[in-house]
Amino acid sequence: MDSVLDITRADGIVVLAIDNPPVNALGHAVRHALHDALDAADADAGVRGVVIACRGRTFFAGADIREFDRAPVAPTLTELIARIETMQKPVAAAMHGTVLGGGLELALACHIRVLAADAVVGLPEIKLGLIPGGGGTVRLPRLIGAAPALVMIASGEPVPASDAQQQGIVHALAFEAIEGETIDYLRSHLRSLPTRARDLPPPVLDAAFEARVVALTRKAGNPAVARACEAVRNAATLAFDAALLTERAIFEDLRAGPSSRAQRHLFFAERQTASVGDLDLRKIARRPVRRVGIVGAGTLGSGIALAFVNAGFDVTVREVSETALAAGLSRIGAVYDSALRKGTLSRIEAEARLARVAGTTTLADLASCDLVVEAAFEDLAIKQAIFAELDRILRPGAILATNTSYLDIDVLAAATSRPQDVAGMHFFSPAHVMKLVEVVRGAETAPDVLATLYSLGRAMAKVPVVVGVCHGFVGNRMLGARNAQIPRLLLEGALPHDIDEAHRRFGWPMGPLQMWDMAGLDIAWRNRKFLGQHEAIADSLCEQGRFGQKTGSGYYRYEPGSREPLADGEVTRLIEQQSRAAGVTRRSISHDEILERTHLPMVNEGWRILDENVVSRAADIDVVWANGYGFPRWLGGPMHWAEQQGWGQAIAGLNRWQQTLGDARFAPAAGLIAAATGSAK
Repeated sequence: MDSVLDITRADGIVVLAIDNPPVNALGHAVRHALHDALDAADADAGVRGVVIACRGRTFFAGADIREFDRAPVAPTLTELIARIETMQKPVAAAMHGTVLGGGLELALACHIRVLAADAVVGLPEIKLGLIPGGGGTVRLPRLIGAAPALVMIASGEPVPASDAQQQGIVHALAFEAIEGETIDYLRSHLRSLPTRARDLPPPVLDAAFEARVVALTRKAGNPAVARACEAVRNAATLAFDAALLTERAIFEDLRAGPSSRAQRHLFFAERQTASVGDLDLRKIARRPVRRVGIVGAGTLGSGIALAFVNAGFDVTVREVSETALAAGLSRIGAVYDSALRKGTLSRIEAEARLARVAGTTTLADLASCDLVVEAAFEDLAIKQAIFAELDRILRPGAILATNTSYLDIDVLAAATSRPQDVAGMHFFSPAHVMKLVEVVRGAETAPDVLATLYSLGRAMAKVPVVVGVCHGFVGNRMLGARNAQIPRLLLEGALPHDIDEAHRRFGWPMGPLQMWDMAGLDIAWRNRKFLGQHEAIADSLCEQGRFGQKTGSGYYRYEPGSREPLADGEVTRLIEQQSRAAGVTRRSISHDEILERTHLPMVNEGWRILDENVVSRAADIDVVWANGYGFPRWLGGPMHWAEQQGWGQAIAGLNRWQQTLGDARFAPAAGLIAAATGSAK
């Protein structure tokens, strides 16, 4: 019995079962134990076949990412996979759980692959800025074809067991005991083994493949996507072993590059968010939460309800009137109707989820809830009244959370007699889709409340980040610093499409003005009027009824039924008119200038947030922006991106624009200066 390997034998079949919790990563100890056991089995005349299996919750869920920046130690994963492929005895993979990355690549080299019916398989390396490096781009196309393999590799998304069998990735599904059923399948095929992937003909590069390549490489993005296309093409045009060598060369090239380093930075940063100061939220006992109340069933409130329902919680939604409640419940139902039409949810499951949703117009009906998330209108007095009433009706120990985007959590907590039970849970719209949730820690928020909300975020398949109290928290505060520069850029000479194109070329999925059009310009207009603020260009658009996509015009115009933004001469004339009124001489503004003037204040504000201890580390800011605001993951988040450019370069740019514009928001933050001079704590 090896420390990570359990070997059993029965009637000529050897089972090599790895036990390396939590996810049976293919680290050196695992590879070494397996390699030696395979050698022994191959040399044993009494062995007729080998089954590779794993104990615990999953088959190999990939390589050990911690080894990526270390010198390789034999046997490497590629050497282990090659050893499987050269076995004189047939090898079967008994797979369950999440069979990902190197785990699937190892299985692809086996003669037989049996997969538990509730398992998934996938090659997620693209999400780390890599391609599969253990033969995945070579063997998978031979099994299922070039185009389907490219879809799987370039998306990095897992494939459910039924699809994996239908496509030909696995030979059989196991519905009960994965090891036993794999042994039985191997025994029944000892005389007629399936053809190994290496011995199958190379894939055909058909029109479907070429169309997929064009679609994947059309826009700027993760550099690994283009290299994945190249690797799959090599699988079709090169000899098998040559394709393996070129795949490995591409993998190593990407591994050493900035894009993969950035995405690996985010990978570890997301797993570090549970450490908050001296707290490890994973080790703190959590409060039991079974029923969740949502105050407010608008777009955001109904999305929050969906997020909890989809995670298995019972939810009661409260609205102020029957009309508003009906509209909110209708929004929830419409999401499930859409899922039914698309075939992404069965009718039985949709009905089961809807059965977990209740509605009410009476706040007292939330009295039995373990957690209530307030998602009412962003008005302090309204929220204070809600919190005071919730404090009165909820049981001791129930958690009161607010979804406020900007308001002071501590002021809301002061409206209750239990500030230790109050925190923020800031979702992003649509809340059932967006991955980020900012868990806001008030001055008196109890550690077990933080741990509970953090755990709930994980249960909803979200990325929770604990932040402190400040206006806008992390994401919106930094977003405000960026957005404040856009009106001035428009006045000085940039047009909406200039600003948006600069952002798209940088890697953003869409530019800020297109985003504003999509969200609706009237929302910010109402807020400005409420606060007594004025924004010349934006206000003029709204005064003309140009509220964005929903009215067919905003910063852009939109054809009926289309969301494609089209440049509008009327907007150009309006902007030029506002420039003349402000006495500004318009000039040509480059994309580089646009990006400097929008991104440097954002990074600078991030440093101010760090200086105020709103977050535990700069990486938390990167996690917020990559998961909630569309910052390109292959750049690692705004703080990582700026660090790679050089903190000194950021300071030089900030100083230059502060002198040019006279804008104090460009004054370098103290922490940034310290980082640039090497004196940071």
